[in-house]
Amino acid sequence: MNGMRLPASRRGFYARQSTALGALIALCAGLLFLSAPTAQAAPPTPPSASTARSYLASLTVRAEGSSDGYSRDRFPHWITQSGTCNTREVVLERDGTGVVRDSSCAATSGRWYSPYDGATWYAASDVDIDHVVPLAEAWRSGANSWTTSRRQSFANDLSIAQLIAVTDNVNQSKGDRDPAEWMPPRSAYHCTYARMWVWVKHSYGLSVDSAEKSRLTSVLSGC
Repeated sequence: MNGMRLPASRRGFYARQSTALGALIALCAGLLFLSAPTAQAAPPTPPSASTARSYLASLTVRAEGSSDGYSRDRFPHWITQSGTCNTREVVLERDGTGVVRDSSCAATSGRWYSPYDGATWYAASDVDIDHVVPLAEAWRSGANSWTTSRRQSFANDLSIAQLIAVTDNVNQSKGDRDPAEWMPPRSAYHCTYARMWVWVKHSYGLSVDSAEKSRLTSVLSGC
């Protein structure tokens, strides 16, 4: 304005306009923040539904074997992955948000979202690391003939979607059941879960029984 001073009434008008504009910008930013999707850590992304259907079609179908001789000790876990960090701690770090670990690599704080049931937890003690294909299920599907080394690899595999941090009591309710007998309580996750399951079985050459294949086929066809 070339050094000219605005009248007080005009200065008040512009001040009110500036304040209103600032409030509007803040409101829009807040709405954008609330509507923006929250990034969520997760296991490796499983194959597409069409690829999973192809994998499923290639799996050997046979009656589930016996649990005779099975023990979790036959699948050594959790093994050291690096430094003082074992597989459980690595998955807690991978699947969590803002995870803080102590000198022994134990998670002391953080936030974990369980896609199985949609719950969020703030203590690592409330979270289990689920074997998507349970160890006992793997045993009955062909792992009984594996070497201990291969079973160890299976129980600690971070390269595929075999391990995932979830609500502890949901994991415990699953037990060693296959998809014909159990699926995550949150139906929106069924497609992802089926893709994960098939990926693991395909990667390790495990068999499926007829009821298991039927349920997986049904889920994948709706993806």
